[in-house]
Amino acid sequence: MFQLPSMTRKTYMDFYNAVDTYFRSAEYDNALLQASSNQSQKKIESVKNANEVNDVQLNMGIPSCQIYFNLQKTLKEHLEYIVQDGSYVSGEDFLRFYCKAWIKYQLISRVVDSLFKFMNYNWISRQRAAGVKSIYDINTMALKIWQDMFFKQANHSLTRTCLTLIKDERDGKQIDSSLIREAVQSYASIGFSEANIDSKNSPTTISLSSSLAIYKDYFEKEFLQETRQYYEFESKNFLENNSFNTYIKKVTQRFQEEENRVQRCLHPTTLQTLKPILEQVLIKNQLDGIYEEAMRLLKDEKIEDLHILFGLVNRIEKGNEPIQKALEKQIYDIGIDMINCKNATKAKDPKTYIETIIEVYMRFFKIVKEAFDCEPGYITALDTACSKFINDNAVVRDAQKSTKSSELLARYCDLILRKGNKIEQNDIDEKINQIMIVFNYLQDKDVFQKFYGRLLAKRLVEQLSASDDYEESLISKLKATCGFEYASKLQRMFQDIRLSTSLLKEYEADCKDHHSIKIFDFSVMVLTSNSWPFTVPSTFNLPIELKSTLNDFEVFYLKKFNGRQLKCLLQYSKGELQTLYTKPKYILQVSTYQMTVLLLFNEFKNMTFQKMLDTTQIDPESFTQILVSLLKSKVLTCAGINADTLNENLNESGITMNSIIEVNQNFHSNKIKINIIKPIGSAAPNPIDSKPIYASVIEDRKIVIQAAVVRIMKTRQQLKHALLVQEVIEQLSSRFKPEIPMIKQCIDLLLEKEYLERDSNERDVFRYLA
Repeated sequence: MFQLPSMTRKTYMDFYNAVDTYFRSAEYDNALLQASSNQSQKKIESVKNANEVNDVQLNMGIPSCQIYFNLQKTLKEHLEYIVQDGSYVSGEDFLRFYCKAWIKYQLISRVVDSLFKFMNYNWISRQRAAGVKSIYDINTMALKIWQDMFFKQANHSLTRTCLTLIKDERDGKQIDSSLIREAVQSYASIGFSEANIDSKNSPTTISLSSSLAIYKDYFEKEFLQETRQYYEFESKNFLENNSFNTYIKKVTQRFQEEENRVQRCLHPTTLQTLKPILEQVLIKNQLDGIYEEAMRLLKDEKIEDLHILFGLVNRIEKGNEPIQKALEKQIYDIGIDMINCKNATKAKDPKTYIETIIEVYMRFFKIVKEAFDCEPGYITALDTACSKFINDNAVVRDAQKSTKSSELLARYCDLILRKGNKIEQNDIDEKINQIMIVFNYLQDKDVFQKFYGRLLAKRLVEQLSASDDYEESLISKLKATCGFEYASKLQRMFQDIRLSTSLLKEYEADCKDHHSIKIFDFSVMVLTSNSWPFTVPSTFNLPIELKSTLNDFEVFYLKKFNGRQLKCLLQYSKGELQTLYTKPKYILQVSTYQMTVLLLFNEFKNMTFQKMLDTTQIDPESFTQILVSLLKSKVLTCAGINADTLNENLNESGITMNSIIEVNQNFHSNKIKINIIKPIGSAAPNPIDSKPIYASVIEDRKIVIQAAVVRIMKTRQQLKHALLVQEVIEQLSSRFKPEIPMIKQCIDLLLEKEYLERDSNERDVFRYLA
């Protein structure tokens, strides 16, 4: 095999058949029997070669024993020739010679081992089990000969040559990396002599740490030392002539090169010990400069360069923390500045305010995603900064309400989801996702719920929603974020609208069945009282034209739903009237209050202000608004009053209780259908009036805080004041940030109601009263 130029399959099979034939032959069996017979008649010959068998007595008459030592002798003889041939070359030529010899020797060792597997599984296994440590399987024996006769003399030259080639490659020169790979493979393969082979296991079972001892001692240790020295020198010289930005890119390149080199040439375990050295020399020793560069790149928002820098500092434990703090501060500062840059009027506009917040978020989310791979620490920095500037900025402070952001977000939702928003349908989904981003940062989610509920009610009742699907999409997202209870009333509103549609169809069918004649088109919405933010208005005299149909529907409803009560919210109702006295005939879209006033003139030609007020029984403040709206639209007229300059203040309008009001017979408009609807009174869902909403939020919070205190005390039974306050804040922080004075006030109320009592010995300890 040593003399053959290559090992073909035919050659291998010839060898295999010859060996296999011998071990199955009568000659082998006779020799084995003869050796056993001789062993029982005379003393077993002692083999005196201490280097090989350590004076262990072996039966040299056994054919396998003879073959083993003959193989050992033959391998040694051939290896002596190889070593002698290698003595004439040095440097890279010697490394090339060594690798070529190693590849062939290793192949022959494996082939011989496979040819004599019968010996490995029988005689050699028995010797190992008997404690003969100097007997190895054929392949291991061959490698040990290579180690003793060639490697121990050549290893220093091999290591130095490999390290020189690695340095040349680092310097940019082209080398034959396969030479290093083969040499390193030989270091790892001959490490068996350091292994503690368990005699009970297979003779080839070697622990990884033991088998790599030679590789680590003779190669890896020097490789790591030279790597440290090389990069210490290079980093110092490189920074003297280049910027840190260039250095960061160079270091990233070096890390990739070293990792690739380990994969191509060295043992994979080297990477575990190499990385800490590279990180210490190339990153930790230059951290101050790297952080300075990071601050500059953050300021300029250089995403690609930041991503390269992140790849380095992310290797260091807690290496990202200074950059995360700087990012958080930058997001907060820019968020505050962008809101402050808008003038006072625009900053308080919901669209401007919320889209400014979204712009800041999207701008820095892109940096966190593309530069920092959404690493949790940077996500936290983004969340913390956004939460700070959204809940505390110039607009919030000017309004003197920490809840202002919640209100403006609810109003922004109204703009997006209302008809006529001039937003492409495909963009509304994206807008809803952006709304949820801002919503998640709000501290006062209960305030948002209140405002959103009022504005949603207005959209549904007045049929102003751009799309029910988008409305439900946002509500489902709110439900997923804050739970069923948070969105239950909002969902109930939609159910009421759908049930009202079904109910109206049933009513129309009932009218046909009973041959009822409707004087005019009629539709109705029946709403659940505790789900809608509406109040019942003061009563007034409904016109006879409307009363009959309304009474008829009420009879139908109460017959269908026994025990329920209907209360009319006519301040939200509207209808159409046709003018019969004009040419052409106009259709007036009016509120129910306006309709009530106009229908008076079917009976009277003209009326005084006082008489109209007495007849309708509408409260004076609302009636003034109604009359002014009808006069300004010029449907009604009053002598001596200029409708164009009319204002809603009765005292300044020139209208008195005795002023005569009549229908304008000369009414003219360019439109056939004219909308003159005006919301009436403070009971109408006014999207600008926020005082009642904030008042109801405070009352709701008191109830929620009391419920939380009772829930906590029922579980704990006894608790100190400070711990109770802390647990209340933790429980409610997902909905709003409870103020400590309000929590104390609620605890005092519960003490009065005897839900709690103070401990007689410790005044700051509360006990729950069942």
